[in-house]
Amino acid sequence: MTTAFCLSTAVMAAQSYKKDSLQIKSYATIEYSNNEVKDIELLKVLCDYCSDFQKKIIGEEVLRRSFNERFDPKNRIKNGKKKLAIYIRIAKKDLAAIKEE
Repeated sequence: MTTAFCLSTAVMAAQSYKKDSLQIKSYATIEYSNNEVKDIELLKVLCDYCSDFQKKIIGEEVLRRSFNERFDPKNRIKNGKKKLAIYIRIAKKDLAAIKEE
């Protein structure tokens, strides 16, 4: 009986993040030339409920994460552009706290 209670509590806790947070999808590209990173570019932040300032701050985080992904073997190419889809999960209250001062 206690095992069933612990499992149901764990499942409910694992799903509670959906109520409290938002998932924001964004796109970036990493341009390679001779196996070296030439440029990292933010393409788009998809967030219907974000202000322009919030999109700018989230875009900076996307660029930082793209920079960290540049040497991952699955993202490396010899020449050309690698497109990345980056998901950011943020608490609703943390997103609301991003304000222009």
